[in-house]
Amino acid sequence: MQLTDIVVKQLIKAGRYTDDQTRGLHLWVKSQKQRYWILRFTHNDKRQNMSLGAYPEISLKSARHRAIKARNDINNGINPIELKIATNAPNEVESKKITFEEFATNYINTMRPRWGNEKHADQWLSTMKAYAFPEIGSLALDEIETDHIYKILLGIWIKKPETASRVRGRIERIISSATVAKHRQGINPAQWKGHLEHLLPPTPKSNNHHEALPYKQITNFLASIREMDRVSALALEFTILNASRTGEVINAMREEVDSDIWTIPANRMKARKEHQVPLGKRSLEIIEIAQSIDKDSIYLFSNKGRPLSNMTMLLLTRKFAPNKTVHGFRSTFRDWVAEETEHSPEVAEMALAHTISSQTEAAYRRGNLLERRRRLMNDWESYCLTGAWGNVLAFPDQKAA
Repeated sequence: MQLTDIVVKQLIKAGRYTDDQTRGLHLWVKSQKQRYWILRFTHNDKRQNMSLGAYPEISLKSARHRAIKARNDINNGINPIELKIATNAPNEVESKKITFEEFATNYINTMRPRWGNEKHADQWLSTMKAYAFPEIGSLALDEIETDHIYKILLGIWIKKPETASRVRGRIERIISSATVAKHRQGINPAQWKGHLEHLLPPTPKSNNHHEALPYKQITNFLASIREMDRVSALALEFTILNASRTGEVINAMREEVDSDIWTIPANRMKARKEHQVPLGKRSLEIIEIAQSIDKDSIYLFSNKGRPLSNMTMLLLTRKFAPNKTVHGFRSTFRDWVAEETEHSPEVAEMALAHTISSQTEAAYRRGNLLERRRRLMNDWESYCLTGAWGNVLAFPDQKAA
């Protein structure tokens, strides 16, 4: 759109507003008090987002100037994000003085726009504060050795394997960035393959991830949920009916729904690809009810304008189905499709927005199969609400049952 100082000042509705004068520059409005200048660009065939600062601290004119400067770097083969990290840190002479905590904090703040999800960035920072900073936070980047990382991980490697794996991976990426910025040299002490794998055992695999509710119990489960007069109950029912992930739903915005199609932007999808969801009658009713509860919110589901916590639906799930997870309902859906219907596997996988590893299968499923998915999701909604569904026949051995 044609951005001017007056127009930018009046932009308060959440969304991304592209500047027609500067390629890739747009204003990301999260709320009236959270507005950021973002430059979208492609480097080495990868789409990236670079923060240019917050508005109104950075004016339209300054944002355009910064965008043009970054574009010049891109045209010269330089990734402006990596250059920004290196530039914001002390120069090479002072590099020994910069601490891991300083560099890590700067790295996380720089990457926030690229990650898209604020909570994801907050989780990075919280794990660094809890596990890394007490041990290596005050050390210069080139002083960090394998023994330091080993000490950080040893206490949580067996007790909290998932947390330990995330901590190690995040430290590795931060130190890798420091190496690119020439603040240290040599092997990355947090590297797993060929390095830490020789010091630590493989993390034990849990057999209880995303435990699913048997699909034959889903109708009674939803009947119990529907008796709860809460926004979280509406959000959970909507999540189940559309076989969605928690993060896709709790951050869903009203402007993403057009008629009976909900378009989830790429930055909220696991595969980083835009995904369209055909909404059934009950899902549209749920949206209307949620909107009447919090009329002025920009989100589909919210309390006083704020999105729901990512724990809200999990706690509600465990109230009626102990040890089950919200993500597990996606498995419930998939089991129902396979065992009770003749809907094709590729339509079910497309409905789940799963990444396709096979190039042959990916080529076959290049379209989004929207109408076929609509029929599938309508059948799933009917089954969830009544225990029966319409135009799809059960397999012969299940008809008798």
